[in-house]
Amino acid sequence: MGVEVRTEGITKSFGSQRIWQDVTLTLPSGEVSALLGPSGTGKSVFLKSLIGLLRPEKGSIYIDGTDITTCSNKELYEIRKLFGVLFQDGALFGSMNLFDNVAFPLREHTKKSESEIKKIVMEKLELTGLLGAEGKLPGEISGGMRKRAGLARALVLDPQIILVDEPDSGLDPVRTSYLSQLLIDINAQIDATILIVTHNINLARTVPDNIGMLFRRNLVMFGPREVLLTSDEPVVKQFLNGRMIGPIGMSEEKDEAQMAREQAMVDAGHHHGGAEEVEGIIPQMKAQPGMPVRQAVLRRRERVRQILHTLPPAAQEAIRRSLEENGDSDTQVIPAYQGAFDSTVRHNLTNG
Repeated sequence: MGVEVRTEGITKSFGSQRIWQDVTLTLPSGEVSALLGPSGTGKSVFLKSLIGLLRPEKGSIYIDGTDITTCSNKELYEIRKLFGVLFQDGALFGSMNLFDNVAFPLREHTKKSESEIKKIVMEKLELTGLLGAEGKLPGEISGGMRKRAGLARALVLDPQIILVDEPDSGLDPVRTSYLSQLLIDINAQIDATILIVTHNINLARTVPDNIGMLFRRNLVMFGPREVLLTSDEPVVKQFLNGRMIGPIGMSEEKDEAQMAREQAMVDAGHHHGGAEEVEGIIPQMKAQPGMPVRQAVLRRRERVRQILHTLPPAAQEAIRRSLEENGDSDTQVIPAYQGAFDSTVRHNLTNG
């Protein structure tokens, strides 16, 4: 099973530029989470911090209980073996065919024989739908295939945590949907903790168990998907509906005068830009038939029951409906769960 990832009050800057500050969240073991935010809000920087490529100036990052901000390079090397990372562009070696690209981590970090390596690589290529393409170079295949090859390589060391940076980057909506389904299916099969960094609205609405959002150098909120999908927080509502009206502007923030002008246009009947507001919660994507039962769903069901009374009313109602639709009418509220959601996050959710 995947391991828990937890940050406590982490802050990251580059020189005098503050990227984000005081970020506290918990990625529950084995669940799929998504981190949203407009371009330039430091989502990829957050991923690199989780794996120890960047070090925050303040705060702690706990990977399976170990604070990687204080451990030695040798300890960090071992902890990184828990991770598989899918970078935006796949990050494949252009001079290597797909087989050698996927085999690279095994040859670098293990002492497995070539026959063992071949068996593992072919399994991962089959899992990602790339059997028959192992001899091709990255330049000879489509962007979607390169993404899947990058995912196959991220899986070869059997990671307990998978970080996915902008999986939709460079892909059309259909292939983004296929890749989203693949991530859900992989979670069903290996029960890894998955964090997807994205600004794709459809992916955010349909894939994760939990959603967080970065804006104005802060984590606006993080919690069960129903919390953000029913939120009245202006920046969350604007982002998830792809609208012009709201705090997010072309240069990230708007001043009050610009927001007033745009609202006046809407009040006068002018189009607000973006999609029409989506009512209700779109059902979450499920693992395909024939896949194992996704254990994250079962664990999450119990977890959200335990924190239900700490959540906003709209989120509570959405969770109750979801439980009923899945044949689980027992929505009794029991004392708050103290492990996965600390007091800071519950405060953010309640006041968001």
